[in-house]
Amino acid sequence: MKCLAFILLLVLTVPVSAQKVPGISGGRVVDLTYAFDASTVYWPTAEGFKLETDFEGVTDKGYFYSAYRYSAAEHGGTHLDSPVHFAKGKHTVDEIPLDQLIGPAVVVDVTKQCENNPDYQVSITDLQSWEKTNGKIATGTIVLLRTGFGKFYPDRKKYLGTDERGADAVPKLHFPGLDPEAARWLTENRSIKAIGLDTASIDRGQSTLFESHRILFDKNIPAFENVANLDQLPAKGFSVIALPMKIKGGSGGPLRIVAILNR
Repeated sequence: MKCLAFILLLVLTVPVSAQKVPGISGGRVVDLTYAFDASTVYWPTAEGFKLETDFEGVTDKGYFYSAYRYSAAEHGGTHLDSPVHFAKGKHTVDEIPLDQLIGPAVVVDVTKQCENNPDYQVSITDLQSWEKTNGKIATGTIVLLRTGFGKFYPDRKKYLGTDERGADAVPKLHFPGLDPEAARWLTENRSIKAIGLDTASIDRGQSTLFESHRILFDKNIPAFENVANLDQLPAKGFSVIALPMKIKGGSGGPLRIVAILNR
C-alpha cells in the first residue's frame, strides 16, 4: 500500500509524460492523461470544462492564496465510462472494484489501418494478429487500442471529424473505434479487466447503436476514452493504474491514468 501511495503521489504531482520512479521496478511512469482546460475535447452535445476563480492573490493578512471551482460533463477529456453508462444495473463509477482498474496491460497498435480510414473498426483479426506476435491476452489484462488519433488531440476537427457543436454535429463524427464483433470476441473468449483507446469513444464516430459499449458494459467491463501518449508504450510489459473521480452513482468521470513500465 505504501508503494502504491507513493506512485499515486508522484503521478498526481509531476506534469511530465514520462518520469523515472526511484524504488519502483522498471522505474518509468508514462502519464496517459490529458490536462483538463478550456481546450479539452467533449462530445458535441456536452458542456465543456470550465475553471473559475474564487480567489487568487494576496490576502489582507499578507499571504498568497488561490482557490477555484470547476464544472464539466462526466464524459470528456481523458475519462472513464462506467458500465451503467449503457447497461442498466451494472457498475456505477464508485462500484467498480479497484482491482479492475489496476493491472498488467497491452497495446494493440492499429495506426496503419487507421491512417487513411477514420471510420476504421479494430477487428478480431487485429486482436488475433497481436496475439500471434505477442502471445495470448492473459486473464486480468487491461487492453489499450492505439489508433494514432491521439496525435490530433485537442484539434476537434481532426480528432473528431468535426468542430461543430450540438446534436447536428453527431452524424458528422469520424474517428476509429472497436468493432462490436471484436468486443463480443473479447467478452466470450478472453477475460479482460478493462479496455481503453486514444479516441473519444470505444465505438467509432459513425456508430449510432453504440454496440461495443453495450456488449462490454453488459459484462461490467469499463472503458477508458481519450487516453494520451499511447505512442510511448510497448506492445506489452507494463502495468496501468486508472483511477477515476469517485462519483457516487456516476456513469463516468475524469480519469487519471498512468502506465508503469517493467524493467
